[in-house]
Amino acid sequence: MNKRACQYFSLLLIALCATITTVAAPKREFRGAWIQCVNGQFIGMTTEKMQQTLRYQLNELQRDGVNAIIFQVRPECDALYESSLEPWSRFLTGRQGKAPSPYWDPLQWMIDECHARGMELHAWINPYRAKTKNTSDLAQNHIAIRHPERVFSYDGLFILNPGMKENCDYICQVVDDIVARYDVDGLHIDDYFYPYPVSGVAIPDEREFRLSSNGFRNIADWRRDNVNVFIKQLSETIHRRKPWVKFGVSPFGIYRNKKSAPEIGSQTNGLQNYDDLYADVLLWVNNGWIDYCVPQIYWEIGNRAADYEELIRWWNRYASKRPLYIGEDVERTVKHADPANPNSHQLPAKRRLHAEMQNVSGTVLWYAKAVVDNVGNYGTALRNDYWRTPALQPLMPFIDGKAPKAPKRLKILPMEDGNVLFWTAPKGKSWLDEAVQYVVYRFEKGERIDTSNPSKIVAITRNTFFRLPQYQPGRRATYVVTALDRMSNESKSVKKKY
Repeated sequence: MNKRACQYFSLLLIALCATITTVAAPKREFRGAWIQCVNGQFIGMTTEKMQQTLRYQLNELQRDGVNAIIFQVRPECDALYESSLEPWSRFLTGRQGKAPSPYWDPLQWMIDECHARGMELHAWINPYRAKTKNTSDLAQNHIAIRHPERVFSYDGLFILNPGMKENCDYICQVVDDIVARYDVDGLHIDDYFYPYPVSGVAIPDEREFRLSSNGFRNIADWRRDNVNVFIKQLSETIHRRKPWVKFGVSPFGIYRNKKSAPEIGSQTNGLQNYDDLYADVLLWVNNGWIDYCVPQIYWEIGNRAADYEELIRWWNRYASKRPLYIGEDVERTVKHADPANPNSHQLPAKRRLHAEMQNVSGTVLWYAKAVVDNVGNYGTALRNDYWRTPALQPLMPFIDGKAPKAPKRLKILPMEDGNVLFWTAPKGKSWLDEAVQYVVYRFEKGERIDTSNPSKIVAITRNTFFRLPQYQPGRRATYVVTALDRMSNESKSVKKKY
C-alpha cells in the first residue's frame, strides 16, 4: 500500500471511529440549571434590571438546550414571591420585609417566562435554614423573631430545629401555600438539612432529644428520623395539593464512604449525607418519597477524596428507583483537564460517562450564570453538540403513565405575517389527561415520519398554533403535532402537509 493510500485509509478510519463514538442526544432528558439568589446577584437591581437580567439568562439557556429552571425562592425562611406567611427576601430588595418597587412577583414572572419558552419551573426552597451568615436584620414577621424557641444558632446560621414537629408542619404549610397558588412544575430542596458540621461546634438539640427521643437511644438515629419524617410529610403535602408537581431533592454528592459502610459505601473520603447531615437519601428514593434525585457531584474526574467517575457510577447503581439527574459544577468541569486527554477539559469525558449510565436521565447545572457566561465554552458545547436537539422531560409513570388524546383539526391559515398551523386542544376530564403542551415536528418530502427522532422537533409550545416558515415551491414538508400532559406523556400524532 503506497503512502497516499495509507493516509486515505487512516483518515477514513478516524472518521469511522468518530461516527461510532458519537452518541445521539436522547429524546427525553432533564436539562436543568439552578438560578440562585443567595449569592446576592440581584441585590440593588431595579425591577426592570432584574427582569432584563433574568430574561437574558433564560434566552441564552434556552438556546443552550436547557428545559428546566430551578429557581431559588426561599433562601432563609423568606420569600421571592408574594407571601402572607414569610417576609420578602433581602436577596431581592436589600432589606428583609421590604416589598419590591415597582411591585412584581418574581416567582409568578419566572413561571410565565419559563412556560413561554417550553421550560419547566421548579421552585427551590431551603427548608430549615432561617438565617444565612451575612444577614443581620430580620423582619418582625420572620419565624425566628416570632418563635425564637424553635430556632437554634449554629456557626452564624439560624436553623429551624428539625427535632420539633411544629417546624416540620410550618415548612409544609409554606410549601402548600406555594403549590396551591402557583403553577409550578416542581418543588425542589437542596442539601441543607442539619447544618454542615464545624469542628468543635455541637448541634444544640440535646434538650429536644431528651424530651422526645421517639424510642431512639442514639441521637444520630433520632436526627435521621426527624429528617425522614419531614421528607415523607413534605412529599404527601405536595401531592395532596397537586399530584403532578414533582418533588425533587439535591443532596450532597456522597451518601456514605466505604470506611463507614463497607457494603454500600463509595470509594471516597469526604463528608457524608447519612452520617454528617443526617439525610438518608437512599431511603427516600427507595420508598418513593421523592420524585427525582440530583446528587451534587461537583468534583472532577480523578479527585482524590471524591472522584467524579466513582460517584456517578455509585449513584447510577444505588439510586435507580426514581429518576436520577446529576448535579454538575460548570466551573470545576472546565477548570480541570481530562486525565485521559490533557488537551481537553472534562466536559467531553463527563458527557461520555452520562451516556454510559443506564439510570442517569438528566443533568442540572451549577449554576446558570456560569453557563450563560460561557465559561470554558461550556454553553457553546451544549448548544452546538450535546444539547443541540430539543428534549422532552423524562417520564414518571409512578405519578401518571397514560398519554392524553391527540390534537384535533389541524389546518393552515394565511395570516398577514405568513402562514400559521393551527390545531384544537383535545378534551381532557382532569389533570391526568389534560393537554398542556404540544410538540411540533417537521419532516421533509419523502422522509419517513419518526417522532422518536428529536432532531425533527421544531417547537415545544403551550400555544395551539405554530408559525410556519415561508413556503418554498418544490420543497414540501409534513408537520406532525402531538400533545403532552403535565407528566410529559405524549399522545398519538396528527399530521398536515405544507
